[in-house]
Amino acid sequence: MVFFQRPCRSEHEQEQEGENPMAADESIYLDNNATTPLDPAVIEDMLPFLTKYYGNPSSGYAFAAKSRKAVGVARERLAALLGCDTSEIVFTSGGTESNNAVIHSALQFEPRGKRVVTTAVEHSAVLRPCQDLQKRGCLVTFLGVDREGNVDVAELEAAIGPETVLVSVMWANNETGVLFPVEKIAEICRQKDVLFHTDAVQAIGKIPIRLRDTAINFLSLSAHKFHGPKGVGALYINRRTRFRALIAGGSQENGSRGGTENVASIVGLGKAAELAAKYLEEGKCSIRSFRNRFEKSVLESVNGASVNGAGAPRIPNTSSFSFEGIESSAALLLLDRHGICCSAASACRTGSHDASHVLRAMNGNGDSARRSLRFSFSRFNTEAEIDRASEVVPRVIGKLRQSAKPGTVAAAT
Repeated sequence: MVFFQRPCRSEHEQEQEGENPMAADESIYLDNNATTPLDPAVIEDMLPFLTKYYGNPSSGYAFAAKSRKAVGVARERLAALLGCDTSEIVFTSGGTESNNAVIHSALQFEPRGKRVVTTAVEHSAVLRPCQDLQKRGCLVTFLGVDREGNVDVAELEAAIGPETVLVSVMWANNETGVLFPVEKIAEICRQKDVLFHTDAVQAIGKIPIRLRDTAINFLSLSAHKFHGPKGVGALYINRRTRFRALIAGGSQENGSRGGTENVASIVGLGKAAELAAKYLEEGKCSIRSFRNRFEKSVLESVNGASVNGAGAPRIPNTSSFSFEGIESSAALLLLDRHGICCSAASACRTGSHDASHVLRAMNGNGDSARRSLRFSFSRFNTEAEIDRASEVVPRVIGKLRQSAKPGTVAAAT
């Protein structure tokens, strides 16, 4: 990813005149938990299936066989990344559909009860379906977390009763990056004969995963979180687990998901999976060093700064900061003017006036939830960008504190 510098007036001069200190093509993208840029190699693999090979994979003639074969190759590539069999992968429109499909299916087969156990810090793609279940009379247990974002495994185990049909715990939190011990939780569920699902949207491509060595029944993922296209994802269904399709229609995906396959996007997902596996295996990706370098610099430069979830295991690309004396909404506006793309919480919460449910769960008084910023990195970031962000963020925080008056929110200009 290349960014171009404009040979013009200094940033200070532009800022004094009310101009945007950075042009759009100079933006530094540090919001990779919201979405990631498409890898050029992914685009290259997708293009033929957007132009030349447009056949329906379900058709019987040779022309369509090219699409059918491409879907099969993508399935093999994703299975290699996940460490599972190709027969255990169902392509979907993304993590939200996959999550909903699991919750829908789990409640179809279990006559013994209607209780779901999950956490209070799940993505809305799990929380909302569970809240809808509550309205229909299903019992849902939302487990809390400690100040570092950890779930109490003993508390979770105690919450699983004879009426429990599903436990759903995310692998990595989208706001803080905190990792949950899903393999241990899955084993507990196996011993109690309860289905276990993990929303692994933020974990895929960032940590090694080998599903055949776990007791996980279901896993959800989205391609656009690891440099694939938007609008496509997958659901892992352990071959020994019963499943009822959420979307009924044709016999696509072995009857597990009706609808003509989104071939070009599935091809892109497969290529993105292949590249993610390569980077994980080679260990050459510098994302963790970017994250650590950025955190160290900001913590040393900004008094009253802390990292949310710093004491817990985290995925290597995520930094969630809490800054005393600011409002995150004002900080986002000013950082945007300086060309820094980050977020206050999940991208799905943009426009909401409520503080992050994740940070509220970690800190009961809710204060840090309104003064936190999330920075998330990818392999397309550069050292120069990290250095630039490390300079800008402390200046922005300092300016907001300086301009803030007691009882008011700091201005972003």
